[in-house]
Amino acid sequence: MKLQRSGYLAGIALTATLALAACGSDNNTPAGGSSDASVAAGNCSSGSLTAQGSTAQKNAMDEWIKTYQGQCSNAKIDYQGTGSGAGIQAFISGTADFAGSDSALKEDEQTQADAKCGGGAALHLPMVIGPIAVVYNLEGVDGLQLDASTLAKIFGGKITKWDDPAIAALNSGAKLPATTIQSVHRSDESGTTDNFTKYLSKTAEADWTFGNAKAWKAPGGTGAAKSDGVASQVKSTPGTISYVELSFAENSELQQAKVKNGAGEFVELTGESAGKAIEGAKVTGTGSDLKMEIDYATSTAGAYPIVLITYEITCSKGSAKAADIKAFLSYTASTGGQSALAELGYAPLPESVRAKVEASVASIS
Repeated sequence: MKLQRSGYLAGIALTATLALAACGSDNNTPAGGSSDASVAAGNCSSGSLTAQGSTAQKNAMDEWIKTYQGQCSNAKIDYQGTGSGAGIQAFISGTADFAGSDSALKEDEQTQADAKCGGGAALHLPMVIGPIAVVYNLEGVDGLQLDASTLAKIFGGKITKWDDPAIAALNSGAKLPATTIQSVHRSDESGTTDNFTKYLSKTAEADWTFGNAKAWKAPGGTGAAKSDGVASQVKSTPGTISYVELSFAENSELQQAKVKNGAGEFVELTGESAGKAIEGAKVTGTGSDLKMEIDYATSTAGAYPIVLITYEITCSKGSAKAADIKAFLSYTASTGGQSALAELGYAPLPESVRAKVEASVASIS
């Protein structure tokens, strides 16, 4: 099964990363760590949590909650995939105990979130690595190859036909139809959109003039709500192209394009290639805050360049649900929790990052 193989390859890739660059996957279990998805003894909460936000991590959250509640019988956790923007606003307003966001808080959001925490800063805890697939529906054209410039022109409305010379030049021998390209984007505010447009703005500056944001700014195209809505729209409509997280692309069995990276390679998206891309990510937050910066122009051989990091946004201190939040996120950040992601279309956190997340979660009070 392709989905399982992608996860398996992610483990292999990140194991190599650990050996070569002090980064690796949860498969490299540290001394005393757990290599399965079990919740650590004595780490169960007995309260309830309400959370919402990123749809990119919804499949991961569903799996984590199922395992956690199965082993912690008194715990009750509800996570709704409402989109990153909605999740942040719910956290700030106090209707969510923590939020999932595929983008870091903006300055004004950080100020509001800190105030909500009652004196303790709101933390960014990178918990899920979600590769973004460029998906399309074009019968007879598998393995489509695209670069940043061409993607920017397609989603910006400058390339409108599938047999455009720019696409043909990247796909020698492919039988491209003379049909109209129908681009699909997220209609709701989404960290996936923010990361995808950030990739375009940083790698195709001359062709993408719309910047990056959670809300789609380019003209034209068709909007679809949430990740499952995008996947459904592409699946049912010939001639479409869009962007969606790998787990949704594989669950819907969508065609995926190979994307050119900074090394000049057209790379297929797998857990392995996504794992290579995050080798260059840098922590830009301070103290227990773990905001990260992704190198979308990565020249690492074999790296797929479009990935996102989903953060859990929560209070460092001051939350009435601090003990319950700490217990649940201790599990998701554990080697066992991360190992559960491998078969879901995600790349587990590199060990160097995972250990920092685990330490940050441990500091919540």
